[in-house]
Amino acid sequence: MSVFPYLVAGWIFLIGVYGMVRSRDAIHTIGCLAVAQSSTYVLLLAVGYRRGGTSPYFSDTPKSTQVVDPVVQALALTDVVVGATVTALLLALAIQLRKRHGTIDPDSLTGLKG
Repeated sequence: MSVFPYLVAGWIFLIGVYGMVRSRDAIHTIGCLAVAQSSTYVLLLAVGYRRGGTSPYFSDTPKSTQVVDPVVQALALTDVVVGATVTALLLALAIQLRKRHGTIDPDSLTGLKG
């Protein structure tokens, strides 16, 4: 088992978080959030990978065959759907923010300060 995929997942996450912290635009922040969330795909691939593993169809494979975990595959698909949904929702909110306030720069949104 290699530690390399875990390091890659951590690096992608840190790049996304750094982009969110340094962003001065709502659209850029949403894109960086999508990058940070994509690190979970790499993490799930690293957890579910088995060298020499086959698809988890048990009807025609012998019992001694090593298969990959189907739960991790289901989690990865769920993660993709949730990530796309969150990104679409945040982009829709950014469009409404632009329509109502005329800008998506967080510093110039004075009407939202408490």
